[in-house]
Amino acid sequence: MYLIPIPAFNDNYLWLLHDGKRALVVDPGDAGPVQRALDEHALQLESILVTHHHADHTGGVDALREATGAQVWGPGAERIPQPYTHLKGGDTARALGLEFQVIDVPGHTAGHIAYYAPEVNGKPLLFCGDTLFSGGCGRLFEGTPAQMLASLDKLAALPGNTVVCCTHEYTLSNLRFAMAVEPGNAELAAYQAKCIRLREQGMPTLPSSIAQELLVNPFLRTRQATIMQAARHFDASAHDDTTVFAAIRQWKNQFK
Repeated sequence: MYLIPIPAFNDNYLWLLHDGKRALVVDPGDAGPVQRALDEHALQLESILVTHHHADHTGGVDALREATGAQVWGPGAERIPQPYTHLKGGDTARALGLEFQVIDVPGHTAGHIAYYAPEVNGKPLLFCGDTLFSGGCGRLFEGTPAQMLASLDKLAALPGNTVVCCTHEYTLSNLRFAMAVEPGNAELAAYQAKCIRLREQGMPTLPSSIAQELLVNPFLRTRQATIMQAARHFDASAHDDTTVFAAIRQWKNQFK
């Protein structure tokens, strides 16, 4: 299987997975770059996986379905371009001969889902939409801090070698914030330097891995003493898992 991040808009990645003949695409906000990639590699698009309803993740669905006849899968609790197969946590989406387990991850939107395949090219594979970013997490547009923390806990519990396909190139800005929260984290400093080099070379910082994110991502580390202390400097009322997470998320919202 070949995994390709297709750049779109200012900072989106539309993930294309293919076997040399057949392909699936995740969150195609723009049909044009996807169609060009399909043409370049002589691929037939069979499946479209959608994680949530935002336009930069769904804007190309209708055009691609019309052009290719691809089956569309998406969250049943959100408004996705019809027709599509409605999914909820615990369901399975079958594409390219793979079985993707559906995980409910509300927070960024109310009905957000993620797709997890236990083995692709020898490793687990996760398409997490805008729930988890490298070094960060999605804004809480429709969900609560408690919901997002629970969603991130589900993803953090996946195997460490899980390949994490986030949908935005937010890594450097996320890591600048992470360094403000946890300046003594040597793993974070090393990862930031690596990602800076990648971007200087015009390369994506993604995919990441669950193991990497557990070392550097403050939103997966809110139970660490260093993060809890930093949260209380920002908001003295932060006292438990949820309020610490909420404080870090609010700090990130205001961070320049």
